[in-house]
Amino acid sequence: MLSKLLAKMFGTKHDRDVQRLDPIVEEVNEWAEEYQALTDEQFPEKTQEFYERWEDSEPLYDLLPEAYGLVKAACQRLIGRSWPVRGVGEMIWDMVPYDVQIIGGVVLHEGKITEMATGEGKTLVALFPLYLNGLTKQGVHLVTHNEFLAERDREWMGPVFEFLGLTVDRLI
Repeated sequence: MLSKLLAKMFGTKHDRDVQRLDPIVEEVNEWAEEYQALTDEQFPEKTQEFYERWEDSEPLYDLLPEAYGLVKAACQRLIGRSWPVRGVGEMIWDMVPYDVQIIGGVVLHEGKITEMATGEGKTLVALFPLYLNGLTKQGVHLVTHNEFLAERDREWMGPVFEFLGLTVDRLI
């Protein structure tokens, strides 16, 4: 009963976390909007710019809003394009991350665990921290529990990374 009263007065941990992350999500969305003016060829150029800034000692967390904004803009740019995906056939890209998925990406980059139910877009959420950490050119790995999912997710999300100028592979 006391915990319910305190939560009502001060909010839950979840409420406070979301409130802390809201300004970051707003900034990501502002960058995504700005990046809509880029040509397809400029997306990999932005990735190179981010890499150079990181190499010049800019922390990844400082790059996060711009980098996540570029990922969201890439997802928007790819709408309507198609590519083959194992178990799906020809897949037409139609996914633009929601704010809650951006929050999930920030949480993952912070090294925390985010829990999402089936169908809430965990694979899409993973694009954000994978891209951001891929800027270091030190290799980034996403572990899944079976070969089919590894191959499917590489085929499904790989074109987004490639559009951004990164290389993608899968290891079994």
